[in-house]
Amino acid sequence: MSYYKMSAIAVLSVLLVGCSSTPVPDPEPTDTTYGGSNDGAYTSGIGGDGMGDGEYFDEAAEADEADEMLGSVIYFDFDSSAVRAEDQDLLSGHAIQLSQNSLHNVRLEGHADERGSREYNIGLGERRAQAVRQILMIQGVNASQIQTVSFGEERPGSMGGSDSDYAQNRRAEIKYTN
Repeated sequence: MSYYKMSAIAVLSVLLVGCSSTPVPDPEPTDTTYGGSNDGAYTSGIGGDGMGDGEYFDEAAEADEADEMLGSVIYFDFDSSAVRAEDQDLLSGHAIQLSQNSLHNVRLEGHADERGSREYNIGLGERRAQAVRQILMIQGVNASQIQTVSFGEERPGSMGGSDSDYAQNRRAEIKYTN
């Protein structure tokens, strides 16, 4: 019996010694330039005069302009996820913007006022975001361009307990994410 114990201890000690070695650090990077000159090579375009640099295209700024121009908040009635008729034109404008620019993406954020349980309001916010998503998809927006998230009552648009405060909190926000 002691023979087996001794051999097991020997094997374990060999394994532990093998694992305890310290890793060898990587060598310092070496200079890969040959001859010490750039041999007429330029990194800023042909001849380094800025020609051929191209045009700067800022997709994020374009998405922000669309967001500001169209508006980004859809309001809902109490305990409802039905999009109101007055918001249909707003959603049509966003649908046109998104279907013409397949690189643009949106995040639909559903919100609710503080009345109701936390779980119920998370579900209501999700239904509101999904209602907006459904309308955008019907109007030709690709589903891969749309994300939905529900914040329920966690991110109020207006702090307070009046009816107008509650109305500001019952919303879905369209946010361009590019």
